[in-house]
Amino acid sequence: MGGSDTGGGSRNLILAAMIFAVAMTFIDQTIVSIAAPEIQKQLHLTSTGTQWAINAYLLSLAALFAFGGRLADTVGHRKMVTLGVILFAGASAMCGLTPKGSIAEAWIVTFRVIQGAGGAIMFPAALAIVVQTFELRERGKALAIFFGIAGGLTAVGPILGGYLTQWTWRAIFWVNIPVAVIALILIVISKPSTLHRPARMDYKGLVLIAGGVALSVFGFQQSNIWGWHNPIIWLAIVVGVVPWNQIGDKLEASPFVRVFDAVHIPYAGEVMNFVVLTSALSSVNCNLYLTSRMLFSLARGGYAPRQLGRLSRRGTPVAALLVSSAGMFAAFFVDRWFHSTAYVYMLGAAFFGGIFVWLMIFITHLAFRRSTARWAIPPARIAPSGPWTTLFGLAALTAVLISTWWVPGLRITLTSGLPWLAFISLCYLVWRRTRSGKLSNGAVQHG
Repeated sequence: MGGSDTGGGSRNLILAAMIFAVAMTFIDQTIVSIAAPEIQKQLHLTSTGTQWAINAYLLSLAALFAFGGRLADTVGHRKMVTLGVILFAGASAMCGLTPKGSIAEAWIVTFRVIQGAGGAIMFPAALAIVVQTFELRERGKALAIFFGIAGGLTAVGPILGGYLTQWTWRAIFWVNIPVAVIALILIVISKPSTLHRPARMDYKGLVLIAGGVALSVFGFQQSNIWGWHNPIIWLAIVVGVVPWNQIGDKLEASPFVRVFDAVHIPYAGEVMNFVVLTSALSSVNCNLYLTSRMLFSLARGGYAPRQLGRLSRRGTPVAALLVSSAGMFAAFFVDRWFHSTAYVYMLGAAFFGGIFVWLMIFITHLAFRRSTARWAIPPARIAPSGPWTTLFGLAALTAVLISTWWVPGLRITLTSGLPWLAFISLCYLVWRRTRSGKLSNGAVQHG
């Protein structure tokens, strides 16, 4: 099925409008968590109230998502996107205006619920507009851009939250307002037009879906506070997942165990423990394979010590596997000895590595474009928007990486990543000089 008539609006402009619209929902998933300690301190919230100030948004978003999608399909996608943006921005403004005192906790939790409702109305409609606007052959690229940019903004949330909190925690909510204004302006200019079919709403079904999702999410969220031994946790999860007339008298069993019991599989709890343990070991095995394979390939290509490229009698790269295992054990001992800071340190190092890889991709792409001048391939066939989008991405990620120095919780990104990068670079320079010397000596002897 092809794209619908966009009403004369530019498809790229419509895509930009939808990205700006949903950007608020992605940023909000992480930005509030960073400011939570400051919010609790300034508003004198209880620990439970602070937890609900974070979780109320996610709970409302998850519970009402199906309702938002159905509403957009029957009333109209552009109307629902516009309504969702206004609702989300209005609730954000009210969260930022939370007064101090006894009303603070109820105030911020209430408007966080409204924020989630706005996101639930907005997101399905925005996605439907993107799908219907682009032709089938262009839809994959459009969705990749939509989810790639919107999802990437989740990583921006902690950094932006750290900056804004240093000024005032209220700014983490107010930052949504200019984004909403831009989204509304782009919607008015682009005028997205999609097909929708008015139909009768199944309110009973929507209530059941919303209630089931809300109970399940509530159970998992509150488990960290009340503990898994609390029967209310299991009651919420089971009632949300298992049909109410099939609960029986086993409230202590998990929904997964209930499924196994229903098909008469004995030792359901032991089966689930085995599945979880097997999944964890499978993940470890996958990472060991990938890292050892990478070291083996580098050694065979002359970019790592030759010992790592050797195989045992059974064809196993034992040396590469041992080095990979050493990294896993090192992480274990770091967590054992520095338990309070190990997670932050390793997360910072991983964050640095992820950004650095993308920086190298951008730089490589720029170099590749420059090399195409010698070929018959027009640069526009490689990337029509280049090199400006590449330069923008390079500048944005560089700014994000540098900005972590001024965010106390993320400063470890640079303090751990830069020394590691320096060490790897030094190893590469030593290897390169050694290899150049060997090649020169070989050429002299050959001559």
